[in-house]
Amino acid sequence: MAITAAQTRFTHRAATVDDLPAIVAIYNSTIASREVTADLEPVTIASRMAWFASHAAADRPIWVAERDGVILGWLSFSDFHPRAAYRHTAELSIYVHESARRQGLASYLLTQAIAAAPSLNVHTLIGLIFGHNQRSLGLFARFGFVPWGHLPEVALLDGVERDLIMVGKRVA
Repeated sequence: MAITAAQTRFTHRAATVDDLPAIVAIYNSTIASREVTADLEPVTIASRMAWFASHAAADRPIWVAERDGVILGWLSFSDFHPRAAYRHTAELSIYVHESARRQGLASYLLTQAIAAAPSLNVHTLIGLIFGHNQRSLGLFARFGFVPWGHLPEVALLDGVERDLIMVGKRVA
């Protein structure tokens, strides 16, 4: 998909540890919706340090997206599985600040991730999305991701069992 004029307002860069407070704040802002993450309580910056350190810019980057120098969202490439045969597959996670939702930022980040994947030695991208998160499922579908797996009722959110959908796309 091409980047639209509205999306050109965004830029992205490799995240630094100084960005971790903004990354955590954006992540925590999604927890209450029970649509985006399986965390039930806010996480702390300290609790995310090891996660942050596990992402190397060369092959598993975390990007922050900005507009006018303000961090509005982030994307991470994470190992799908620790075993060596899966090293060319990465899980994408995208989180957008509430003030920037529905402005094309997630599409911008996904466009950039698909384009960058081959240079990161990633051949396959996957997303793990709750079955009731229709916006995210629709976003990934618009970029050619297709359902590769359905895990029924694997998450319990406030007493409601929720499905997890794995979507995937070959990029190299």
